[in-house]
Amino acid sequence: MSEGTPKSKKPSKKHKPPGLKILHEDRDIIVVDKSEGLLTISNDKVKDKTAHFFLNNYVQKGNPKSRDRVFIVHRLDRDTSGVLVFAKNQNAKAYLQEEWGQFNKKYYAIVLGKPPEMEGEITSYLMENSAYRMYSTKDSSNGKFAKTGYKVIKSNSRYSLLEIELFTGRKNQIRVHMSDIGCPIVGDKVYGKDPKVKGRLALHAASLTILHPYSKKEMTFETGIPNEFRVALS
Repeated sequence: MSEGTPKSKKPSKKHKPPGLKILHEDRDIIVVDKSEGLLTISNDKVKDKTAHFFLNNYVQKGNPKSRDRVFIVHRLDRDTSGVLVFAKNQNAKAYLQEEWGQFNKKYYAIVLGKPPEMEGEITSYLMENSAYRMYSTKDSSNGKFAKTGYKVIKSNSRYSLLEIELFTGRKNQIRVHMSDIGCPIVGDKVYGKDPKVKGRLALHAASLTILHPYSKKEMTFETGIPNEFRVALS
C-alpha cells in the first residue's frame, strides 16, 4: 500500500464475500480478485449472487439498514476473472471513473493458434448489433475507437498465452480483437468456437494500476497467471 493511503481494514471472516478474494481495502476503495462465473452487478435474471451484492453485505456486516455500501467503478464479464475495484463513497467513484482511461490494465489470455506477430497492437471501431454482439467496423462516425496491445508469452501447437494491455475499455474489446486476428480466446462461445480450458473463458484481469482517489498515490494490484492457464500451455 502506498504511503499516505488510509490504513486497510481486516476482512470480516463472518461476512467474507464468496467468489471474491480481497486484495486491498481502505476507507475509499475495496479491491478484489473476482472468480470466473460471478457477475459484477445484477441483471434481469440474477439479483443477489453478484460481486456488488456480496461486497455490500460485507461492508454492511449483514445489516441491510447500514448506510455503508460499495459503488460500481467498472465491470468484468461474468466469465472473466481478476482484479476488480469498487469505491466506498461517491467522491471516490467519480474520481476513479473520470480518470479510468489513464489507468494501466493488463490481462492474461489463452487464445487459439498464434498471432501473426509476437507483439503488436490491434485498433478498430466497435459497434453493437441488435443481438448485443460487438463487432469491428471502419465506421468512425458510429463506432467507438478501441485499441488493444498484446505480447506472446508462451505457445504450443494449439494455444498461445498472451499478456494483453487494454488502452481503451470497450465492451468485449479483447474478445472481439482477438477474434479479428484469427486467435479467439479459448472458451469464448460468442466470438470463438474452441473448447474451454477447465470449463471457463480463458481471460483474466491480471493487473490494475490506479491513482488512489484520496492520496493520489499510485497503487498497483496484481494477481498471477491462473493455474489452469499454465496447465493448458504445459
